[in-house]
Amino acid sequence: MTSAPLATRERASRRAARIAEAAGGGWKLVLLKILVLGVVDALAVYAALVLFAASDVVVGAIVVLAAIVVNVIYFRRGGLPPKYLAPGLIFLLVFQIFVVLYSGYVAFTNYGTGHNSTKEDAVEAILLQNQERVPDSPSYPLTVVEGFGGELSFLVTTPDGDALLGGAERPLEPVPDATFEGDRAVAAPGYTSLDLQGLLARQNDIASLAVPVSDDPNEGTLRTQDGLTAFSYVSRYAYDAEAETMTDTQGGEVYTDRGTGAFVAEDGTELLPGWRINVGFDNFVRAFGDESIRGPFLGVTVWTFAFAFLSVATTFLLGLFLAVVFNDPRMRSRRYYRVIMILPYAFPGFLSALVWAGMLNQEFGFVNTVLFGGAEIPWLTNEWLAKLSILTVNLWLGFPYMFLVTTGALQSIPDELSEAAQMDGATPFQAFRMIKMPLLLVSVAPLLISSFAFNFNNFNLIYMLTGGGPRDVDAGINVGSTDILISMVYKVAFVGANRDYGLASAFSIIIFILVATISVIAFRRTKTLEELN
Repeated sequence: MTSAPLATRERASRRAARIAEAAGGGWKLVLLKILVLGVVDALAVYAALVLFAASDVVVGAIVVLAAIVVNVIYFRRGGLPPKYLAPGLIFLLVFQIFVVLYSGYVAFTNYGTGHNSTKEDAVEAILLQNQERVPDSPSYPLTVVEGFGGELSFLVTTPDGDALLGGAERPLEPVPDATFEGDRAVAAPGYTSLDLQGLLARQNDIASLAVPVSDDPNEGTLRTQDGLTAFSYVSRYAYDAEAETMTDTQGGEVYTDRGTGAFVAEDGTELLPGWRINVGFDNFVRAFGDESIRGPFLGVTVWTFAFAFLSVATTFLLGLFLAVVFNDPRMRSRRYYRVIMILPYAFPGFLSALVWAGMLNQEFGFVNTVLFGGAEIPWLTNEWLAKLSILTVNLWLGFPYMFLVTTGALQSIPDELSEAAQMDGATPFQAFRMIKMPLLLVSVAPLLISSFAFNFNNFNLIYMLTGGGPRDVDAGINVGSTDILISMVYKVAFVGANRDYGLASAFSIIIFILVATISVIAFRRTKTLEELN
């Protein structure tokens, strides 16, 4: 009596074991797992070494910790959910959370053109950029040598007959076992001496190479023009590490570190490059307090809201109108009309924007030359016409999406509701307005909110069509009449000679707060709308 259930349990156990083995993939899956994790660990070790070498200890430690966690998750038995969730969580942390946190950090710094490194790098750059050849400098017989990885170094012979070797990051040091030909050092152990052909092949690198004489940057560097003779170069500025001052030896001006990320003279003149420091809320104060920035910033903010709202309203109304028309059963060939309606949505948006930019060209665009008989209407260079052009092009690009959405929503509403209302005496328009429209809004309201958020940051259209222009020449930042907030941030951060990453990050945080606030309010209104219906 008990043998049958026992045999059944054994068969079930063996079957479960076979299923588990099949799911585990056996030794092939284990081998693949080891190979993949080996690649991941190698990349993690390389990234950690680079970060530690760059003194980014915190980020390097996070990379090491993440690699350990990944190995523990995938090498231990069981724990199937973490194995599926780990890749997604890692990408979320790297490409979303880290980006947001780093942007927040940059917003509280002066990071930008002239302030993008450390103070030590700034001192070195100032001294190197202002070096001049010492008039009575002795000439040093020179042999240019190449080390591991193609790194160039100078092998020089002093007037006393000693051999010294140094590179761009290594001051000159004695080479006791150098090889001499006559009174000239020509080779050093572990290095390859360049012949004439080698000198000609790398003459630009050799001419730009400056080898420090010692650890003291005030002692200058050795440079060469022909690769055969080196001369002493000394900066016109002298750096005092104890007083933290930079003195102009020719003019006598003294530049001090006042905590602003640069050496500043008594008259306020800054000696650039500077270095990156924390500035607190200064970037936000500039955004709202500096008149040359506040005015353009508020103007761009108003236009951004107007652009996003008008884009959603116009595309939704046109899409809804077409959906109602082509949803009427009396309309013939509705299938073909619907295909034609979605054609603008089938092409990439940035390509369509480029095509429209050519069509709206003032001199030879299709719109002016064909539709307006050769008139030179400045569609993209006049402030208001450019805004009208952007709204028109965005209507062309956006109405197919709204047409598809509203068509599906209308088809999901039972026709019996409208028919019952009409039997009670309502007109077709009243039935649509009082019954179908509220039900339609419940379905598409979240999509309208997401469309508003998309158009609030619709960078591609603005940049491809007008580039944000025409330019506002009176603004204290690089901004144009058709710029929205996201394109303004891009210009502040990446366009022009003066790039201000700190201010751009502050703008990004403001944009995030605005969009988040609007989305929360809109979704609450949507919930209220659902409750009313």
